[in-house]
Amino acid sequence: MFIKSETTPNSANLKFLPGRPVLETGSADFPNAQAAGQSPLARRLFEIGGVTGVFLGQDFVTVTKSADESWEALEPKILEGLLDHFASGDASVQGPEEAAPAAGKSDEALMDEIDEMLEARVRPAVQQSGGDVVLRGFRDGIVLLEFSGDAAGLVGPIGRLMRHFMPAVLEVRDYRDDLDKPGLATPTGLEVQRVITERINPSVAGHGGYIALVDVQGDTAYIRLEGGCQGCGMADVTLKQGVEVEIVDAVQGIGRVLDVTDHAEGTNPYYQPGEGAGAPA
Repeated sequence: MFIKSETTPNSANLKFLPGRPVLETGSADFPNAQAAGQSPLARRLFEIGGVTGVFLGQDFVTVTKSADESWEALEPKILEGLLDHFASGDASVQGPEEAAPAAGKSDEALMDEIDEMLEARVRPAVQQSGGDVVLRGFRDGIVLLEFSGDAAGLVGPIGRLMRHFMPAVLEVRDYRDDLDKPGLATPTGLEVQRVITERINPSVAGHGGYIALVDVQGDTAYIRLEGGCQGCGMADVTLKQGVEVEIVDAVQGIGRVLDVTDHAEGTNPYYQPGEGAGAPA
């Protein structure tokens, strides 16, 4: 099987043509790993470090990389992932019935298996780095975890690990974000998430931090500063001079960005420090 690659006008994107159908009809956009639950192909590609977005067309795959990665290093890994996917015979995007949890296992039984994995593979490493992670729930393939300390920025890596070992796991979320927030699914919300994933988090990760998008309402994006950013004395500077400027400049329709972090306790997701930072309705 020969897979051709093509450059695109956006240097962060590279287009791959496998010479066979990718989707029967339409297209599928996965702006981050959390959105790739029903796509075995996208999940496989997100397991490659530096991949921040996957778009599937009927006969092509476009991959987005982070700013600090090179195509020279990433392209061979992506080609290998594509070859493995097409050799597996898996669908590029599964239907709801295919993506359902393993037959014969209840959510309770799967929670026990997830908890065992956390205890054996995740918590020891996280605790060594000064953080912790606790299972708070499992529903419809979504694992809800409570993060503390330096574990707050590990949603993506833990999600990739769990999806690799447990096919029933489609997504890992911070339990505080498991709320009905339709603003996150709008074009504006998805674009804000893309900017955070591709431009902002790679930069703050170098300082042990992580920015989570909590909600989008009207012209306002609500974010939470985690990891090394939470409780940092420079958090307001990071927000006003970095994160807010980046998002407002890149996303049409967003006029302000508010920090909902409780920098003292980390337990109140709609705490708003500073004047005029009212909580969302």
